[in-house]
Amino acid sequence: MLLGVTGNAFSVELAQDPAPKRFKILHVMSYHSPWKWTDNQFIGFKEALRGVDVEYKVLQMDTKRNSSMGWKEEIGRKARNLIDTWKPDLVYTNDDNAQIYVTKHYVNSDIPFVFSGVNASPEKYGFVGSKNVTGVLERPHWAETIRFLKKIDPSIKRMGVVLDNSPTFVPIMQEMQRNAHFLPEIEFVSWDVCDTYKQFKSTVIKYQDTVDAYVLLSAFTLKNESGNNVPYEEVYEWNNNNSRLPDVSFWKDRIHHGNMLGITVSAHQQGYAAGKLAREILIEGKAPSSLPIAPSRTGNPMINLARVKKLGISVDVSHLLAAEVIKEIKIGTAD
Repeated sequence: MLLGVTGNAFSVELAQDPAPKRFKILHVMSYHSPWKWTDNQFIGFKEALRGVDVEYKVLQMDTKRNSSMGWKEEIGRKARNLIDTWKPDLVYTNDDNAQIYVTKHYVNSDIPFVFSGVNASPEKYGFVGSKNVTGVLERPHWAETIRFLKKIDPSIKRMGVVLDNSPTFVPIMQEMQRNAHFLPEIEFVSWDVCDTYKQFKSTVIKYQDTVDAYVLLSAFTLKNESGNNVPYEEVYEWNNNNSRLPDVSFWKDRIHHGNMLGITVSAHQQGYAAGKLAREILIEGKAPSSLPIAPSRTGNPMINLARVKKLGISVDVSHLLAAEVIKEIKIGTAD
């Protein structure tokens, strides 16, 4: 309140509270939209910032459908140019390619960065000890998934792991290799990183006679004979039609497309946790360096009942009641 004197009279003016600040947030997606994993992270992020005045811009790197080094370098430059020209108050990046081609270039800059869905160690990107970067690590519930599989079929003893050469998923395989001793009841007999669709097919065919089940970790950057990425949906359709073995994964969209089961990572929880960090930075004025980098914790059990029936496997009703049950195999374009 402001008091003023006019002659012998006092005049009273009420000071106006300053308008709340409008924040600019740039969201850099490693992948694309619509894609449930990407979209649900962003939905969760925005929910955590509900009530805050935010102007969002989104840049889709689209590196699942365009995985060449040339494309990733080009789209990374475009993202960095947008940051330098638009000058956001905070940048939200999700998944590993955005860290490689964008966030790494701003470590210890004055722009706060918050990430989610990161599989690699934060040390790899120089985030540990940086003044401006924090976020949420994605740590798949792989051991819990395999224990869940063993409950359904205790006879499973030998497993393989197959994946593409994506930098997002190779570190997950390596983490599984380092910690496989925590599952002494399972022998991992094969770890197969495939560059091509042909290699992937031959690996799955090999598994039919060498393992009891397998982890289908990723299938996004498999190349056809022309050197182009084979659509992920096509890979899954082939796998569903040519394998008689139980297969597992750790993400919801894969269970929808035919993996038999998994304890899945929640994309929404990843984004929501990242949004809470952003809120602390923008609204509470906390330094990113004061907010620990940590994984989200809770997993979601899922079973694809259509795949179970196709494989002729009997599942106790108690396991179905404890899980989210998917009743069909999704065919066609991923969302």
